[in-house]
Amino acid sequence: MRADVCARSAVVVLLAATAALYLWNLSVNGWANGFYAAAAQAGAQNPIAFLFGSSDAANAITVDKTPAALWVMSASVWLFGLNSWSLLVPQVLEGVAAVGVLYASVARVAGVRAGLLAGAVLALTPVAALMFRYNNPDALLVLLLVVAAYCVQRALAAGGTWWMAAAGVAVGFAFLAKMLQAFLVLPVFALVYLYAADAPRRTRARGLLGAALALALSGGWYLLLVELWPASARPYIGGSQGNSILELTLGYNGVGRLTEEETGGLGNTNFDVGAGRLFGPEMGGQISWLLPAAVAAIAAGLWITRRAPRTDPVRAALLLWGGWLAVTGAVFSYANGILHSYYTVALAPAIAAGLAIGVALLWRRRDDVRARATLAGLVAVTVVWSYVLLEQNSSWLP
Repeated sequence: MRADVCARSAVVVLLAATAALYLWNLSVNGWANGFYAAAAQAGAQNPIAFLFGSSDAANAITVDKTPAALWVMSASVWLFGLNSWSLLVPQVLEGVAAVGVLYASVARVAGVRAGLLAGAVLALTPVAALMFRYNNPDALLVLLLVVAAYCVQRALAAGGTWWMAAAGVAVGFAFLAKMLQAFLVLPVFALVYLYAADAPRRTRARGLLGAALALALSGGWYLLLVELWPASARPYIGGSQGNSILELTLGYNGVGRLTEEETGGLGNTNFDVGAGRLFGPEMGGQISWLLPAAVAAIAAGLWITRRAPRTDPVRAALLLWGGWLAVTGAVFSYANGILHSYYTVALAPAIAAGLAIGVALLWRRRDDVRARATLAGLVAVTVVWSYVLLEQNSSWLP
């Protein structure tokens, strides 16, 4: 009982500290992204602008994303008036919620201490601390993807289909926040569930089918609505060349991000394409501080659990978060279209979870010299790489 009370208290402290960190001097960011701030104001003034994510209350044109993140901000502006806090506090709350759900996910398979470590790493990752204080769609995207991963973990253990349907709903609404970027995790979620769920093959297939249907309904209803709505009675779909939400989805915010075919974009921000992009000057300082250690910890954890049963929850979690990190990291590394360094916030939960689970497994085996050596290696590689990053970004230093 006392251990449970201590665990709950530690979680409360973690979430309170995260909220304090993100809320501190929040108004220094002003309107943050003025593009989305104007759309949030428009949505608070006009229901059609709210529905479509219009850039202005006159409904001339939408922003270049589906509007789920704007719905949250517009509701806040409608309730509290237009100011910096009403625009940015929703992202802070999404960040705190993401930390809490990540804690719950990791604690289920690796214990309370690992969950607290994962939550703290996510909260303190530089790009997360930036984007959970900013009004881009990435905060809601990350929260919903972490919720989806939690649901998949529950489905793995329970063997039921309802948790997979819930995961599909979460990814569907993540799509409404930032379109096809939300789907990068889908192959990993599907394969890990099919392989490791504690259920017969037929049940696993049914669960996957239910998740796909839930995703299609929760994300597809909006595309259908926009396509069926008379074009003369709605704003122009920003980012598309033919006033089409499908074109925006599949082109500008779809394969165009991979192939550089993004007609009508503001210019290609491509840089450092290749395996080293996540460690380069544009992205490294935002996300890569613990990336080498996380990769090593995941690899060590998979080696430790190599003889575990197919349904082992710890190995399944390592496959889930490690797969998220590998697939999303590869796409970010080799994408040839418009890409910004803050997109890497989508890697932060996977780094935090993979590191925490791997370290927990190694710590439990600390009497083994190999485990101690690996833990020491994780610390050493983090210290060395942090020094490299500081040298690489020496302008940060006083």
